[in-house]
Amino acid sequence: MKPKGLIFDCDGTLANTMPLHWRAWSLITQRHNLHFPEDRFYSLGGVPSRDILKMLAQEQGRSLDHIAVAHEKEEAYLPLMAQVEPIHAVVEIAKAHYGKIPMAVASGGTEKIICQVLEHLKIRQLFDAVVTSEMVKNQKPAPDIFLEAARLIGVEPKFCRAYEDTDLGLTAIRAAGMEAVDVRELGVK
Repeated sequence: MKPKGLIFDCDGTLANTMPLHWRAWSLITQRHNLHFPEDRFYSLGGVPSRDILKMLAQEQGRSLDHIAVAHEKEEAYLPLMAQVEPIHAVVEIAKAHYGKIPMAVASGGTEKIICQVLEHLKIRQLFDAVVTSEMVKNQKPAPDIFLEAARLIGVEPKFCRAYEDTDLGLTAIRAAGMEAVDVRELGVK
């Protein structure tokens, strides 16, 4: 299929942010005495911080304000953002299609952080829309974020190709009826 629209996840797909997010998570989970192993962090890629914190607190019988702690995690990540590097193989795909077909970013991150990452990498202008966790009700693996991205770029989902680096994200893409590309198979991880 020759796609009529492209949709990209951000963290771990366009931007090599996951090790930096893990550093911020380590700090915050230690501060709040939450158990959160690194392999679980990576398996939950694409799930908003607030949802992860709510889940961890419930599982561990802890009472915490998951929204406030999610903001703490964001604040811990901000100083690390200067170290974010692009994932060149994926960014090159976006650059090659810029101006030819509509493109969007669909991320489980927050708008504030995702837009800053895209600006830092000097690629924000490539995308006609940026959809983040605050803009949809159901998060990955639900298809909502990809469906909203397709709607904003004006392309039917069945004519979209979407790029992801997590199993949850790939499930969301397929549930949206889009062609899914696992960037881990492009040798970028």
